[in-house]
Amino acid sequence: MVSIKGRAVPTSQDGADYREPLAAEEAPEAADSVAEHEVREGQVDAASHGERLDKWLVKLAPEFSRNHLQSLVERGHARVDGQVQRTASRKLRAGQRLLLELVPTDESRAFTPQALPLVIVFEDAHLLVIDKPAGLVVHPAAGNWSGTLLNGLLAHHAAAATLPRAGIVHRLDKDTSGLMVVGKSLEAVTALSRAIAAREVHRHYLALAQGEVAWAERSIDAPIGRDPVSRVRMAVVASGRPARTDVQRIATSGGFSALACKLHTGRTHQIRVHLAWMGHPLVADAVYGGVAALGLQRQGLHAARLGLRHPVYGEWLEFEGPPPADFTQAWAQVTGR
Repeated sequence: MVSIKGRAVPTSQDGADYREPLAAEEAPEAADSVAEHEVREGQVDAASHGERLDKWLVKLAPEFSRNHLQSLVERGHARVDGQVQRTASRKLRAGQRLLLELVPTDESRAFTPQALPLVIVFEDAHLLVIDKPAGLVVHPAAGNWSGTLLNGLLAHHAAAATLPRAGIVHRLDKDTSGLMVVGKSLEAVTALSRAIAAREVHRHYLALAQGEVAWAERSIDAPIGRDPVSRVRMAVVASGRPARTDVQRIATSGGFSALACKLHTGRTHQIRVHLAWMGHPLVADAVYGGVAALGLQRQGLHAARLGLRHPVYGEWLEFEGPPPADFTQAWAQVTGR
């Protein structure tokens, strides 16, 4: 149960607990595994004898780029005389019959509705608060074109298709668990975006970091921008955007620290970057120097509390979301509770 200003609501409509990280076998099926695709067939004529497979397929499906057709071949969607062919440069012989499945590109699935087991903490006509499990990607990107929170939102309510980013106004990293707010109407999305920019949305996290933090409290005020060495990382850099994180030590034990963090800004990877910069990377955060420990195989970060003013009605709302089992067990090893 999650307490909301003295009221309680179930974490999911069917009573199941979806806060655990999604195993690979539990991920939503790719759209092309259940959809029927257009299939095109043809026969190599004498004039095309000796031609490359990918070049011949351009004639069969001229509306697609050669690169896309090559990818279809490599993924096993082309057959030559009934046999799957994965080599786009294969030379063809006159008389051979070809079959091609026109499977949609991965990118085309990015804005496709997919039913996901969303843990809904609060919902009304304008607002949705979700308890995101670790492992769920929030927004489609390279390597994660389907099975994202955005796909789930598009399936959850029809209006999401009319909203920027399906109503997503802030993000949690893939391996961070916890509370997120989503707008369900354009009025709410606009108001929430402005409130976040004005730092009027309160976001509190629990973090497990390496090393025993010596200070009781600290406000880390250091600009964050793209790491000049690695494009997959962010870093504290003079040219970065202003970023501030308040950190409070809860407990230390065995070379680890349990911390409470409050965001004043919302830069990409902010808590991860600031703590690593202070010499205390998150447990299991390999991108920023953390190593797996305390039973955690994903970064030790959970969005535990969320406070905001309702974007339409003006009522102040506060939400708390308990950490999933992996984080709870790791937290107890450091705090003793």
